[in-house]
Amino acid sequence: MKWWGWGHEGVSFTHEDKPDIGPFIKRALELDVERVTSRPVAFDDLDVPEPAIATDLRAALEEAVGDEHVSTDPLDRVVHARGKSLRDLVRHRRGDLGRLPDVVVVPGDEAEVAAVLRLAIDADAVVIPFGGGTNISGSLEAPEDETRTIISLDLGRMDRVLGVDDASRLARVQAGVFGPHLEEQLNARGFTVGHFPDSFTHSTLGGWIATRSSGMQSDKYGDVADLTRAVRVVTPAGTLATRAVPSTSTGPSVREMVLGSEGRLGIITEATVHVHRVPERRVILGYLLPDWRRALAVMGEIAASEASPSVTRVSDANETQFSFATKKDSSSLDRLKSKALGAYLQRRRAFDLGAMCLSFIGYEGTEDHVAAQRKLVGRIVSRHGGLCIGRGPGALYDQKKFDTPYIRDYLLDRGAMADVSETSAAWSVLPVLYDNVVANARAAFDALRVTGYLMCHLSHSYHGGACLYFTFAFKPSGDRDPLEEYDTVKAAIQQTFVDSGGTLSHHHAVGTEHARWLEQDISQPGVAMIRALFDGIDPGANLNPGKIV
Repeated sequence: MKWWGWGHEGVSFTHEDKPDIGPFIKRALELDVERVTSRPVAFDDLDVPEPAIATDLRAALEEAVGDEHVSTDPLDRVVHARGKSLRDLVRHRRGDLGRLPDVVVVPGDEAEVAAVLRLAIDADAVVIPFGGGTNISGSLEAPEDETRTIISLDLGRMDRVLGVDDASRLARVQAGVFGPHLEEQLNARGFTVGHFPDSFTHSTLGGWIATRSSGMQSDKYGDVADLTRAVRVVTPAGTLATRAVPSTSTGPSVREMVLGSEGRLGIITEATVHVHRVPERRVILGYLLPDWRRALAVMGEIAASEASPSVTRVSDANETQFSFATKKDSSSLDRLKSKALGAYLQRRRAFDLGAMCLSFIGYEGTEDHVAAQRKLVGRIVSRHGGLCIGRGPGALYDQKKFDTPYIRDYLLDRGAMADVSETSAAWSVLPVLYDNVVANARAAFDALRVTGYLMCHLSHSYHGGACLYFTFAFKPSGDRDPLEEYDTVKAAIQQTFVDSGGTLSHHHAVGTEHARWLEQDISQPGVAMIRALFDGIDPGANLNPGKIV
């Protein structure tokens, strides 16, 4: 990935083939998309400090994993220094690198991971596990005042599916495998893990587990916490191994302790995960719903029904308008169809096009199962005044679903700040929580005297509630550091989550960005339990210190 932004070098978001996005951004943020006002500093102009690693420790690490897998190269160290939060990117683009890792070590198997950890503890060094580097909660950055040697432990060589138990539909997988390579290996055997987060292209199985990730098809396949049946973790006390059983009553779940642990308990080297047969049929359909209130009602009713879609996603009016604005230039016939649809919705269905919400609902299984599911969902949508608009929008969403993070770099180039915050709450709480977030985010924009935009979608539906995923952007005032203004908006949204009965994060983990709200979320005794667990497992604070608590 880029050291200064999201994704691969040479890949970026562009407005050139999207005629509506420029006018949209002008209205929403008062930005001229033709004016690039900010660029990352050149890498050669960065002030990269010399690595602080003793000669004997480096020699021992090289002996443990091979000298070609131990790097103090400046670019390697910068790439491994942080994740991809807005704060990470803004500071990197400025040339503010923070406390870089001193060395990047890439072990090839669990034994080498254990050897590196032993060497680190003996030398009182810090180890920060690194998967794909996509974390946006500050889970990868070393404390600014850390004086010990920092080792970034990159699991990238440990990327194989070790075996599949066909009868149990379980796969043993090394933790460093990236999403696409995992699916490629499983698909060759006729299976899928079904986990597709926004970061899928650049994130790893170990990273998903360490941050309790969710994917776009978690309605069917479950979050990573549901998918993960067993783990192997190298800890200071040895290798933790749990069994791949469907359920157990052997005390507090050690597996659950590892899920979401962000490297504080050890290095995840392997997991046994649920896999499913690649479905015979897969389709994602687009739906239009009259307004957000009825959109929430539709999603809640689907969750309470016998329907079992693989994707349930609906955008509020603001995100719907943004989605339409990002469409590529269309043919005269397509524009004519869109105009006719708009006229039909207004005249025959009494839609307010400014309040309309776009939804994507996915179905997987046999032909008969998919057909039956579509009928069930179709009846629910119709009861709330919505209608299906076919496969075209769903197919486009499916093709572009991993491209959204590139837009943040595009906006940074034009001087705007953009980020996301997500939560989950009970169905009964969601309408009020949404209204509170909108009101408090707008109040934050007004207090800062900045032009801002807020949009939201519902995703990841559950029996008792759902995830709301907010995206916000604003044009900084120029009166203060843009990161200070960002903190004001981000804090307003996060505080509203916990004040309104939601969690501080649904799937982006705690890291350092969300740690200050943890006690409000899980109570003081809950924080004390977590702190005691970390102190007991890692008394020397050698494992990714400063995260979560």
